[in-house]
Amino acid sequence: MSIAAPSSRITLLAAAADAVAVVVFAAVGRLSHGEADDLLGLVGTAAPFGVGLVAAWATPLVRHDPAAWRAGAVALVGTAGIGLLLRAGFTGRLPLSFAVIATLSLAVLLLGWRGLAVLVSKTAHRAAR
Repeated sequence: MSIAAPSSRITLLAAAADAVAVVVFAAVGRLSHGEADDLLGLVGTAAPFGVGLVAAWATPLVRHDPAAWRAGAVALVGTAGIGLLLRAGFTGRLPLSFAVIATLSLAVLLLGWRGLAVLVSKTAHRAAR
C-alpha cells in the first residue's frame, strides 16, 4: 500500500527518508564503536551504503511507488548488498557479525518508516470516512 499524495512529493519525501536512514545508520554505528564524530568520518562510513541506495533508487520499482513495501525491500537489498560489498572492497574484510547487524539495522530504518507511513495513511483514511 502506498500513501495517497502527489507522486513527486512522495518520491522526494521517500528519497529523503531513505537518505536520512543511511546517515542515521552510519552515525549510530560510529557512535556505538567510539569513532570520532567528525563529518568526514560520517561521510566515509555512509558513502558505500549511499551508493547502494542510489543504485536501488535507479530501479523503476523504487521510483514508481517509493513508499511501498516492495520498494523498501529493493532499497534494503541495494543499500545493504552494494554497501557491504563496497565496504569489504575498501577495508579488505567483512565480518559476518557486521554484515548481519548492518542488514538488520538498515531493514529497521528503511522498512520502518514505510510501515509507519502505511499506518498513518490507514488511520487518516479511516478518520476521513
